[in-house]
Amino acid sequence: MRLYVAVARGSFRRYATYLGATVAGTFANTVFGLVLCFVYTAVWRANPEAGGYDVADALTYVWIGQGLIMVVAIWGGGSPDDLAARIRSGDVAIDFYRPVSILAWYLAADLGRAAYHLLSRGVVPFVLGALLFDLHRPSPSGAALFLLALPLAVVVSFALRLLAALSAFWLLDDTGPRSLLGFVALFFSGLTLPLVLFPDGLRHVALVLPWQSFVQLPADLFLSKRTGLDAVAGFGLAAAWAAVLLLACAAVLRRAERRVVVQGG
Repeated sequence: MRLYVAVARGSFRRYATYLGATVAGTFANTVFGLVLCFVYTAVWRANPEAGGYDVADALTYVWIGQGLIMVVAIWGGGSPDDLAARIRSGDVAIDFYRPVSILAWYLAADLGRAAYHLLSRGVVPFVLGALLFDLHRPSPSGAALFLLALPLAVVVSFALRLLAALSAFWLLDDTGPRSLLGFVALFFSGLTLPLVLFPDGLRHVALVLPWQSFVQLPADLFLSKRTGLDAVAGFGLAAAWAAVLLLACAAVLRRAERRVVVQGG
């Protein structure tokens, strides 16, 4: 366990060195958040109770989404990309000889990455948004449930990104699967549009897919839209997806280890 904690800390420090990228990314998230706030304000003025949200809920949702983009790596990145690069170069063969779990190693690294982005690109845009707009103030229980949902969201995201990265064992390049995964995540996470605004049939499907744990579930917990058994069900679904996807990652890694093929021979 100490080893994986050290890996997470090392990953945190690694991302903390890119201060310029953090500042630029935070600025971009803030600008997009401002634009979306004006759009959402117009939408909710036309329909004040759309999706069961009021204007304050909708604007809060915007800043939660902007804050979580890098935390859950909606567009990809993080330690799975590092593993994909090692698969393409053949260095992954060394990873298989190490007396540690590849899955646990890269998961720990991704959790460290997510922690850094939460404290930087997650908190700062939300604070700026709260200074500019009248946002929803969460209850203590809502805030606590929100924070508890974040590790699950990161684990689900990690497992999906890792599966895309592992495709490089057979495709030799994970660009296609990674791009497709990013597109699906952008739509079904609720980042582009809250899933509660989707048409009935599509909404019911979207709310049981793993991507809803990225933004929609944490936002609903923060806004106290899911409480009691509804919150428990949300956590249960996210935990189930995390377990299934991690098991799938482990199975693919075992298959790859038996017939590892590296470029060049």
